[in-house]
Amino acid sequence: MPPKVDESKCIGCGRCVDVCPNNVLELINGVSHVEHPEKCEGCGLCEAVCPQEAIKLS
Repeated sequence: MPPKVDESKCIGCGRCVDVCPNNVLELINGVSHVEHPEKCEGCGLCEAVCPQEAIKLS
């Protein structure tokens, strides 16, 4: 299941984008977005590195 991003919490640090091994996430206008959900393996790295707890795996 791909992650969900709470855009109201996202500060655009890019950690989730950098850590994702499958390039699921992209920063767009300073906010993380799930651009390639079909590539998500559910590893949880994006959720683990988010300092704002803005990313949750469903």
